[in-house]
Amino acid sequence: MIIRKFEESDRESLISLWSEVFPDDPAHNLPSSVIAAKLAVDDLIFVAQQDNKLIGACMAGYDGHRGWLYAVAVLPQQRRSGTGAALVKHAMQSLKDIGCIKVNLQIRSTNTQVAAFYKALGFAVEDRMSMGVFIK
Repeated sequence: MIIRKFEESDRESLISLWSEVFPDDPAHNLPSSVIAAKLAVDDLIFVAQQDNKLIGACMAGYDGHRGWLYAVAVLPQQRRSGTGAALVKHAMQSLKDIGCIKVNLQIRSTNTQVAAFYKALGFAVEDRMSMGVFIK
């Protein structure tokens, strides 16, 4: 397995991966739109590839103060193989390399399996309330 930055030739595979792993995401998270919007800002999308097939991906962000992980995804048949952990560690190192000292992420409160995965990587639950608004 190799982990590298997203290339344009990965677009359809990444759209397929995110669509499979996040089938109930809201319309504003449409993979094709997310990829285009992210690439307009920076190139912090990382993919895991094995045998010339995209098996995982992670999008990262950095605002100069905090880093974020978004849309960490691994094909179901590749889970528990170390792919997700390797992607997260790679993204975190990339963020550290550009000056980031803290990485945040959000998961759905009902997703206890993913919470355990992140806790095993050193993440801790913080007493925060997540809020958002769509700009009209």
